[in-house]
Amino acid sequence: MTVSTSYSHETLVVDGEQYADCDFQDCKLIYAGGALPGFSDCRFNGCDWKLDEAAERTIDLLRLVWNIGDKVPVQTIIKSITAAR
Repeated sequence: MTVSTSYSHETLVVDGEQYADCDFQDCKLIYAGGALPGFSDCRFNGCDWKLDEAAERTIDLLRLVWNIGDKVPVQTIIKSITAAR
């Protein structure tokens, strides 16, 4: 686990990583579809999130389903993402 670290203008692949009390300033954070990262009490300012590999293919599939006209499953997924926990 990475603790109390500041990142500035860095590119980080976050799959499977665990961060606590870290600062991310103008970073590019890449998630490729592996184990979910953990962020506990972290702060993000001006970061760019990028999906790559399997994660990007999942977005491509959702886009395909949407574009062939089957919008309800995609809308259901979006609702599950944006629902309060």
